[in-house]
Amino acid sequence: MLEPFRRFAYHAPAMSETRALTILFADVSGSTKLFELRGDVEARRIISGVLDALTEITGRHAGRVIKTIGDEVMCTFPGALNGVLAAIDMQKRMAHDPVFVKDNLAIRVGLHHGDALVEDNDVFGDAVNTAARMGSSSKREQIVTTVATIRGMTNLGSIKTRSLGAVRVSGKIEPIEIVDVIWQEDLSNVTTVQRAIRLDDLQAAGGARLTIRFKGLVIELSPSSQPFTLGRDATSSMVVDNEWVSRNHATIEYKRGYFMIADRSTNGTFVKSGEDDELRLHRDEVHLRKAGTVSLGQSVAVNTDNILYFQCTP
Repeated sequence: MLEPFRRFAYHAPAMSETRALTILFADVSGSTKLFELRGDVEARRIISGVLDALTEITGRHAGRVIKTIGDEVMCTFPGALNGVLAAIDMQKRMAHDPVFVKDNLAIRVGLHHGDALVEDNDVFGDAVNTAARMGSSSKREQIVTTVATIRGMTNLGSIKTRSLGAVRVSGKIEPIEIVDVIWQEDLSNVTTVQRAIRLDDLQAAGGARLTIRFKGLVIELSPSSQPFTLGRDATSSMVVDNEWVSRNHATIEYKRGYFMIADRSTNGTFVKSGEDDELRLHRDEVHLRKAGTVSLGQSVAVNTDNILYFQCTP
């Protein structure tokens, strides 16, 4: 008996190309407290309003939104000037919109111009990693980019920057110089920003160490260590494979004199230092003190089998 004819679906190979682009990450600051005060539904509505505003500004500067992850947006622009001007307009919109001001919301912006691999309406590669690092280096109401991005702009116009020193980026041997883009019209209200960690600072940090223990693994980080990533993604420094853990969940790195943990996840990161109460960190960062626990995506009380233990040595 002849077998029935089978139909096989043909999937065309993904089209990819390398292109010089400006990659921008904008992350909402203050969302954790917003969810506590307004509740999930109302807070989500307000955050969606912020993302809509950022999307509109992106399009106005010839950019394109690649994706939104929680309360963060990732965009691309054809040139560095497009990206920097969009970042400035984003900050001005957040500072002047009465709705966002009322809820004490702001954004952190990081961007970088370089070669990126464009594939299936997404972007990958070194430029994306560097831009993400700029995003994690920026603070509330701040725009951080690389010196290389600014130097590559042919028309700076009235754009002003100030040096933040050098930071380490995963995959790069040498630290890279970064700057803060000054977007405020009235500079009298600008708080002096601490510069990023320099090599001299690494020496001053002396023997500071952070020891992390997880399921038999023992990892020791020093001030000169590259950012230590946690998540489900196989490329993470430490893979934590659970359904409630995001692919790129959190990052630990040494800056401003402390080992800091920054949450970039959907479900949050639960941190307990010493005798303090457990803190739910969501799209924010906190420095790790003394000894304690870190639980990704769920409270330690629920996530008893997947707890990271840490200890800081001054």
